[in-house]
Amino acid sequence: MAGEVFVDALPYIDQGYDEPGVREGALALVEEETRRYRPTKNYLENLPPLNLNAFETEMMKNEFERLQQRLPMDTLSMKRYELPPPPAAKMSDLSAWNECVENSMAQLEHQATRICNLELMLEYGCEAWRSYIELLMKCVSLSHKMLQALRKEIQEINWQRKHAQTKAGERLANLESMWQALAKKNYEIEQACVELEERLTPEQKKEYDMLLEHT
Repeated sequence: MAGEVFVDALPYIDQGYDEPGVREGALALVEEETRRYRPTKNYLENLPPLNLNAFETEMMKNEFERLQQRLPMDTLSMKRYELPPPPAAKMSDLSAWNECVENSMAQLEHQATRICNLELMLEYGCEAWRSYIELLMKCVSLSHKMLQALRKEIQEINWQRKHAQTKAGERLANLESMWQALAKKNYEIEQACVELEERLTPEQKKEYDMLLEHT
């Protein structure tokens, strides 16, 4: 079939990988093929276009724009934690004082919420962390089991490859031995034919040539 690659390497059987020059020769072949390879087709064309902004929030977009413009990061504002009085020009303005009182009440409620959160953390924080650690340990144990299963699968595949290549190596050795025996036998037959031709008389040689012409 067109484009089909036939791999005839048997790493578990082949020898000579550690000989001088073999590694350099292999790297030279890879480099030469890399120079000749010119991809002409986009192998990702069957996939939808990549949307890099799918998960960007408005805050992330603003931050990316700030980084692109090389602007400094805004410092943390502590203004909402301050309790400033009304400006000097509005010291007698009742609405200005009401705003200050509302601000102080909002900050007081915020501090009360923080205290409540701290009390909840003191009461339930340890148990929450214990549950979280148990969940992490279960995840680690599951990942370890998956890793062991993958390693076992890899080992099984490597064993199957070694077994198949060992059988193929034995068959190749038998075929090579048969070929050597047949080649040796053919050589011996050729030598015997040459010796017989040398022993033929001219009349016998003439009859032998005529017999060859008719066969």
